[in-house]
Amino acid sequence: MVNVMDVREEEFINPGTRMCSGCAMALIYRIALKALGPKTIMTVPASCLTVLHGMQGFCTTKVSVLHTPFATTGASASGIVASLEEKGLADDICVVAFAGDGGTADIGIQALSGAVERGTNFIYACYDNEAYMNTGVQRSGSTPLGAFTATTPGGKIRAKKNMPKILEAHGIPYVGTANGSYPLDLYEKFQKAREIKGAKYIHILSACPPGWGYDPKDTIKIGKLANDTGFWPLYEIINGKFILSKDSKKNLDPSKRKPIEEYFNTQKRFNKISQKEIEVYRKYIDDLWNEIKNRIES
Repeated sequence: MVNVMDVREEEFINPGTRMCSGCAMALIYRIALKALGPKTIMTVPASCLTVLHGMQGFCTTKVSVLHTPFATTGASASGIVASLEEKGLADDICVVAFAGDGGTADIGIQALSGAVERGTNFIYACYDNEAYMNTGVQRSGSTPLGAFTATTPGGKIRAKKNMPKILEAHGIPYVGTANGSYPLDLYEKFQKAREIKGAKYIHILSACPPGWGYDPKDTIKIGKLANDTGFWPLYEIINGKFILSKDSKKNLDPSKRKPIEEYFNTQKRFNKISQKEIEVYRKYIDDLWNEIKNRIES
């Protein structure tokens, strides 16, 4: 297990980025780069991360970054890996695609699916803030049921897409979930994924103050509530074996889970959620944890 003394001291993001106050993605990216180290090439589509990197001709990171069109992140990563393999550098340099949920679950899913089906040796990380935050908070395939966005003013009427399960179905060697409120877990998963050959996928909950409607000081609290209510379990699937992460193990006991309303009440985007939708969430969480329990025991 990683402890705070194991975390690399070197910083790979220069101070003074253009991110919103309390942005979980900025913390996620900082921790991920520390875990990955200097021999890393990033490819990033249009997203909040593009904003963090800065205007054309300037980049806040100390690693190489290729900005790519929205739909092509997986294809971009595939091209970088192929080039490194041709030069004999693929074993020394880690290629990482870092995209938001819009560029992963929606616009970029075709290129992502193609890249992992080919067995491309890279990490694909999705920081999931559950909407298109960079362009005005429009709904994405990852927006949860009942959440307000600019294009779902009455609350989204469908559940979010389960991207970890979709990627697991591709038969890749590593799938993990993470949460910006658990940086040591996040750090360890990126380190582990870096050492595994083939396509790796990490799906990370990334709380967003302006898009979710909460005070920026509460980012860590809200991320932890997502875990403590059972809404966002932390786990790994390594070569088909399901491993529940330490910070989520308590949720196997239903009595240890906090009511889902505690999570919803912290965010204005759920102001219009109905009692019927809350009951749907309760059943969803119970079913989810029954499935997890069965996978652990099988």
